[in-house]
Amino acid sequence: MFLNPQSALSASLASRTVALRALAPVFAAAMLCTTPPAQAAPFEDTIAQRTMACTACHGPQGRAAPDGYYPRLAGKPAGYLYNQLLNFRDGRRHYNLMTQLIDPLSDAYLLEIATYFSGLEVPYPAPPLATMPAEVLKQGEQLVMQGDAARQLPACMQCHGRAMTGVAPEVPGLLGLPRDYLNSQLGAWKTGQRKAHAPDCMKAVVDKLSMEDINAAASWLAAQPVPADSKPALSPPALPSGAQAVVCGSAAVAKALPGARP
Repeated sequence: MFLNPQSALSASLASRTVALRALAPVFAAAMLCTTPPAQAAPFEDTIAQRTMACTACHGPQGRAAPDGYYPRLAGKPAGYLYNQLLNFRDGRRHYNLMTQLIDPLSDAYLLEIATYFSGLEVPYPAPPLATMPAEVLKQGEQLVMQGDAARQLPACMQCHGRAMTGVAPEVPGLLGLPRDYLNSQLGAWKTGQRKAHAPDCMKAVVDKLSMEDINAAASWLAAQPVPADSKPALSPPALPSGAQAVVCGSAAVAKALPGARP
């Protein structure tokens, strides 16, 4: 099923908004409360403390929220996370809460946040049982692992790694993500609500996918276990015979970051 990303998020966002509004007086009281300096505990000014605002939606240590619409941050390549923060700030991705949170932050601070989450190693939960028919899952596996030469459609693993755990520093893993999230993000590219630096390689790929293709690929990916070594690969797999390299504008941004591979 193809999900419009705006409608898919509405119920989850509404419940979170109500919860945050209910807690607002508590937060305000805590901020106003004063304690004599001799008794006050020192504030732990660390990146872990400062990114607690992120974990309100993305789960403790960026493990992902259980509702299926807030993705995992922990262990994703730093270049990818940094690019997504830039995309939210600069209007290539659209979610007002994210934009408001990061709009005042410098590029250096956004990179610090991305680097922090990329270094977290926390376990993945077991995948949910697949509920799609076997033929849908087979179609999804075909698209992910082999693509479709007749449509000049590259396999997902060509960019995201043979183990589908991503490729450092700029390509995210696709395993360990909920089906609804995968569906909504692929749908956002399909409808132009999500973009990346030009040339936008994901837009070019998703434009060749039908809604049935998107559902099949998302369903198969969401049902796969994450391997024990979930770290991103250091280089993409060799191109299949006759396949063309996919050129992504985001890669240049990520590879220019301090410490990125050449």
